[in-house]
Amino acid sequence: MMQHVVIGQYFPGSSFLHKMDARAKLLAVVLLVVIVFFANNLVSYGVLAGTTAVLVWLSGVPIRYLAKGLFPVFILILFTFFIHFFFTNEGDELFELGAFTVHEGGVWQGVYISTRIGSLVVLTSLLTLTTTPIDLTDALEQLLSPFKRFGLPAHEMALMMSITIRLIPTLLQETEKILKAQSARGADFVKGSLKDRSRSIIALIIPLFARSFQRAEHMATAMEARGYNGGEGRTKLRVLEWGWRDSWGCFLVIVFGVVLWMMRT
Repeated sequence: MMQHVVIGQYFPGSSFLHKMDARAKLLAVVLLVVIVFFANNLVSYGVLAGTTAVLVWLSGVPIRYLAKGLFPVFILILFTFFIHFFFTNEGDELFELGAFTVHEGGVWQGVYISTRIGSLVVLTSLLTLTTTPIDLTDALEQLLSPFKRFGLPAHEMALMMSITIRLIPTLLQETEKILKAQSARGADFVKGSLKDRSRSIIALIIPLFARSFQRAEHMATAMEARGYNGGEGRTKLRVLEWGWRDSWGCFLVIVFGVVLWMMRT
């Protein structure tokens, strides 16, 4: 399952979102992360879900590919829904289910929170799915460059964040390999006593940390061998260009935020 995780991966394409400037997409995502919390009623959450669906369509990423990659996150969202479904005692009582009493407020609260989390995950995933790691690094560096006067290492921070995002799927793949290897050696991560399962988890965590440090060391060695010395004096093969679709995209995001704020009750 872990090889299908889409967080941190790039999906090649020529859609509207693929052609947008990486800086515009970063700014739009930051604004959308804030705007998501403006929704507080059924209509506004419906508009939020519809807007997220439209952005998925504009990205050109197949829905099946996105759903398969975000399946573990959807399980967490479903778990969050049932937590509110069973334990939020607000509104009229609907029915009893065993030892639990389901209230109307719990149902709506579960729907609202699940929609909010799902929108956040999908919107942030679209950023990496439609933006190459190089463009994302350059965009982060340029957006952080005004803070250089305050001593902020913009280039190093952008590179660090980009590498971190890119290594998420790699580490998940490493985890799956170690899981299969340890299972082949007799480790059981599901059955057995708590003590036995704790030992199995340790047998997973230690090799994962060792491989992570080894990968980081190899990357640092490769960068030093290629003469990497920070961002000073570096030129870029591809120059980011802000176009009409970038201005319109950011403008529409702001309009969407204003509309969602006006719909608050």
